[in-house]
Amino acid sequence: MILVGVDGSRAGLEAAGWAAREAVLRDVPLLLAHAMPRWTYETETGRLADVAAWMREGGRSVLTAAEERARTQEPKVELRTTFLPDDPRAALVEAARDAELLVVGSHGLGGVRGMLVGSVAYGVAAHAPCDVVVVRRASAGGEIVAGADGSAATPRVLEFACAEAALRGARLRVVHVRGRQGFDPVHEESGAIKVMLNGLRARHPGLEVVEEAVHGHPVEVLRQAGAGAELLVVGSHGHRTFAGMLLGSVSHALLHHAPCPLAVVRPAQ
Repeated sequence: MILVGVDGSRAGLEAAGWAAREAVLRDVPLLLAHAMPRWTYETETGRLADVAAWMREGGRSVLTAAEERARTQEPKVELRTTFLPDDPRAALVEAARDAELLVVGSHGLGGVRGMLVGSVAYGVAAHAPCDVVVVRRASAGGEIVAGADGSAATPRVLEFACAEAALRGARLRVVHVRGRQGFDPVHEESGAIKVMLNGLRARHPGLEVVEEAVHGHPVEVLRQAGAGAELLVVGSHGHRTFAGMLLGSVSHALLHHAPCPLAVVRPAQ
């Protein structure tokens, strides 16, 4: 099952459309979820009853719009909708325990009815028990880009990116980001990444795989590499070294600046 958090924003609708295609490609059902404060479900009488009813009606409108967007993208998608009675971050993280993928928009409306700008995307990317895709706008560039740094997350990053490329019939571009020229402590990691890629090529002989080793800051290198890509894939953890990708810096920065949908992949448990 693929879980999508929607809030009525343009980015949320983009997430619903992207996730609908992903669900069809994976042949799994889609669950569209909208989170609201618990009191809006429990308040039927009293001075806040009208406000609660208004918010519930707004929530139904959000889910209806997201369902329409998903079915426009993929008419045959199997989907259902649900309300989540909690803060969006906590509710989506909990609901994602039964999901293989959680998809959210990169930002939302803000305020009581919308997801706070940046906070939900960052919160679920950091804490969800499954892989997360954050969508600002979908693109069809014919290429999946994976950022590889030799960390514990790298095998899963490459596996995830390879699977996505195979589903779409797209090219896989693997970008190994190195530190500034003349300061490169990661040559052993390059060899390990090549071994991983050789294994992926053996399992997917028809897949086109391109490798790049680029000197520079990981955020800027991957931002440029993702321009025009269908999906940019990074790990949720990395080395705490000069040349490595940090969860708090690279992944966080790309949540705000990735030019295409961003997948944040969990290391293997």
